[in-house]
Amino acid sequence: MTLSLALTAAALLAAEPTSLPAGHPPIGAQTQAPAASSPGTGALPAGHPSIGSGATAPASGDAPAGPLPEGHPPMTGRAAPTAEELLQQLDGMQGLREREKTFEIASALGKLYYTNGRPADAVPYFLQAEERAKAARELFLAQRKKLGKAPVQSPAEANCGFTAQMPVEQMAAAAAERAKKGDTAGAAACARAALEPVLEVESMHANALFLSGDAAGALKGYERVLEVAPTYADALFGRSALLYETRGEDLKALQTAHEGFEAFMAAYPDSNRAPLARKLSRMTDEAVKAGGMKKWQASRAEDRRIRATKLDLSSGPMMAQGPMAGGGGRPMAGGGDTAAPAISQETMQAMQNVEHTPEMEAQLTKTVEQGEELLAKGRFDEALQAYRQVMPLRPDGRVKAGLAWTLIGLGKPTADRVWGVAVGSDPAAVDQLGETLKAKGDLKGAKALWTKLAASAPDYADKVQAKLNQ
Repeated sequence: MTLSLALTAAALLAAEPTSLPAGHPPIGAQTQAPAASSPGTGALPAGHPSIGSGATAPASGDAPAGPLPEGHPPMTGRAAPTAEELLQQLDGMQGLREREKTFEIASALGKLYYTNGRPADAVPYFLQAEERAKAARELFLAQRKKLGKAPVQSPAEANCGFTAQMPVEQMAAAAAERAKKGDTAGAAACARAALEPVLEVESMHANALFLSGDAAGALKGYERVLEVAPTYADALFGRSALLYETRGEDLKALQTAHEGFEAFMAAYPDSNRAPLARKLSRMTDEAVKAGGMKKWQASRAEDRRIRATKLDLSSGPMMAQGPMAGGGGRPMAGGGDTAAPAISQETMQAMQNVEHTPEMEAQLTKTVEQGEELLAKGRFDEALQAYRQVMPLRPDGRVKAGLAWTLIGLGKPTADRVWGVAVGSDPAAVDQLGETLKAKGDLKGAKALWTKLAASAPDYADKVQAKLNQ
């Protein structure tokens, strides 16, 4: 998993009332085991097994050596929980969202949901984390304004003395003390250092908003990050990509996107997103000169041909890094769930380049299977939502086939075009969808699919004819 199990465990323990006996040392992200040279130090309760260099963990399933004190959680020797198990526990905690949390706990929970394909569920926790860091942000902006044109010092130059484990609120308090003493340069530097983990959360929050369909909120989120750090990579690229995708007729917005891509290339020339930034920078510049995206598109016959084959997708939830990973979809026209503007080829390319964790791959596969189950039951609207989530990250033959059949079931105007893309790129995957529908009890649907496949791909017709005669 992307988020460490230790941090997640800390979140769970901090969020729930403790069941540890009196005097038990705290368990969480900040806890350190006693040094090997000093076994047994610390306020361990009577009867607690000693901890030190000679201590060994009990084998899986074995009881620990010596009795445990009354009230001590059982030591089962079981493996650490998976991300899915942790999410199930979190989902079952009543009032968890509303409960007050530290920045570290709120951000850990938000990241857990976000990195496991649930951006909408991550948003409330990101909001809580940002609220806890509000004082640090306001302090930095105020102190930077006092500095005027003077650059903000590094934490080392200001001798902030912060460590990687120090809580954000503690760092902010230290910066505030410097401000009270009139040390504007030191206060600004230390407040900026305190905001480093906050910027990551704010950038993820913006991505989560975009993936949840709130393009306007995402744009404000990226701009919030850039207010503190004008060259922050994810926000710099994400804002430009979002402007490119959603403000094609706003020349000022397109110019801002162009300048953002140029700034990204200057700051991160070796980034794997630099080639795409270069391409998008050129395209936005050409669109500005043409008077808008529509006029620019109309002047390029080849561009019209490419865009005629775009798949029907919306900007609904997608399990990815959002525009910061390479752009995002245009918002749904009119706000309807079935309106589906095209996602540009460049954005789709960047989405496919997002690093896939094993957990993300498993979630994508699970979502595809859910879509197929819904298709077999004729629940096309729900199936469409499933395929929309997966397509930007895994546009393979199986997903294209499912999306095409979903749109046909809904009678969408774009259905035949999407069907043509699916059949033309991978007719075997369309054939296999028929097998899946049949296996799930939808023989009528399977035969209808095979009939359409035979008519659409004459070269493939012989392979499905026997199935139609069954």
